[in-house]
Amino acid sequence: MEFEPWMLLVFPLFFGMGWLAARIDIKELLSESSALPQSYFQGLNFLLNEQQDKAIEAFIEVVKVDPQTVELHFALGSLFRRRGEVDRALRMHHNLLDRVDLDNDKRQQAIFELAQDYLKAGILDRAESLFRELEKTLYAKPALEFLLELFQKEHDWLKAIEAVQRLAALSGQSYSKQAAFFYCELASEEIAGGNPAAARGHLQQALKDCPSAVRATMMLGDMAASEKKLDEAIAIWKNIEAQDAQYLPLVAERLLNVYRSLDREAEGVALLREYLGKYHSLDLMNVVFDSVLKNEGSSAAYQLVRDELQRNPTLLGLDKLLEARLLEVPMERRADVELVKDLVHKRTRNLAMYHCAHCGFKARQFYWHCPACQAWDSYSPRRSEETGMPL
Repeated sequence: MEFEPWMLLVFPLFFGMGWLAARIDIKELLSESSALPQSYFQGLNFLLNEQQDKAIEAFIEVVKVDPQTVELHFALGSLFRRRGEVDRALRMHHNLLDRVDLDNDKRQQAIFELAQDYLKAGILDRAESLFRELEKTLYAKPALEFLLELFQKEHDWLKAIEAVQRLAALSGQSYSKQAAFFYCELASEEIAGGNPAAARGHLQQALKDCPSAVRATMMLGDMAASEKKLDEAIAIWKNIEAQDAQYLPLVAERLLNVYRSLDREAEGVALLREYLGKYHSLDLMNVVFDSVLKNEGSSAAYQLVRDELQRNPTLLGLDKLLEARLLEVPMERRADVELVKDLVHKRTRNLAMYHCAHCGFKARQFYWHCPACQAWDSYSPRRSEETGMPL
């Protein structure tokens, strides 16, 4: 491109326009800044100096001086709720809803925040009512998620099932596993109330919605066993292998007890040994060990654990091996073996725990619903050492 003399006239014009625009922006910024209350800048200063309580009080003064600061209302209300000051959060969001000049989007946001306040405060009926007001708004999905949390707190499993069904329709995602757990909770209530037919219906619906719902299969087997339908119970529990074989150890003791009731303990042990050969499990080994020790003696039990330890070396397996060894060694050497076993056992106490993958809570009992964080299906049916979880 060649230089033209007329360009000398254009360049100063461009510079002048840029200077004028900058002056206008600066004046506008200074005008807006001077319109803000002094408390606003004090609040910012307190925040920069990590003085949160003083910052909050300063911002509250801003809200009193300038009620038009809608976003500051929302920010303060959320902050109060997170700090556990629910009364102040409620007042802040109620003040917003009382404003006649609030546009529809901000009104919906205020309802959403207020519903969370009531949920945090434990006023569940008010929270439910407000969340339901948002069903056909942009807040429909998060409101449904909070409703689901609320229904679980109330143990209202039918409403929880309805909520996950609506969430599935709204998001296109599958919530079948959650629904299956809720059906299992309904079944537990029916069993406790002496209504096995209704309980069985809920469990069958759980499996229809989620064919891999191991808990429903386990409960159906338990119901069959309690009704003395022992062969049916065995057949039901065997289905767990196809659903998820890692859950077989949870029914190993029940299977063996049913086989004993049928006077077919050897058949039951053979089945569990077959499972043990395919799916290593410390719990499976323990159940088989106890039966072999009782029926075949300490030498056979020791050999069982030794073979398993060679295939899958673990400290928990070593602990069981030393237990078997104690039954074999002469009295004069038993003290040494007991000393080693005690040392190993102390080391393995945490290794024998179940772990919540969501929050890390450890327990000796297996849970479908974590008692610490309330997560569903967060526990592996395998012990900590088997899953590689840290101590």
